Amino acid sequence: MDQLQIDNIVQKIDSSFGEELPFSDRTLTETDVQILQQVFGDGGYQDYLDDQANRQIIRVFLTNAVILGFLPEQRINAYSQQVESREGRAALSLHILMTSVEDADTLPLEPEPESLKNLRPEPGSPPHLRVIRN
Repeated sequence: MDQLQIDNIVQKIDSSFGEELPFSDRTLTETDVQILQQVFGDGGYQDYLDDQANRQIIRVFLTNAVILGFLPEQRINAYSQQVESREGRAALSLHILMTSVEDADTLPLEPEPESLKNLRPEPGSPPHLRVIRN
């Protein structure tokens, strides 16, 4: 079995998207570019983007699940404590990405996500991924 290279898979997907949409309708000056690099060029902005993506994933999935009748509207309140924290949103978003809307009622209701545990695969075992709640 070939070893799974996630970086290669992500690179193939990203290259398939084609060119990114322009950030601005007007041409940016050198000063504009420098300011944008200062604002958006650090890890804090990436954390912000990740959190915004997690919020959108949760919002769209739960809305669809309720509209399609796979999740009672009252159940949304049960997720409120979990989605208060960035870690809780990341954990729920990951579960959502691996769950069909038909199985929305099986999403975990955990106010505190479990801590990460180191995986120790046996020597010679094939590479694999396991969901680890963070």
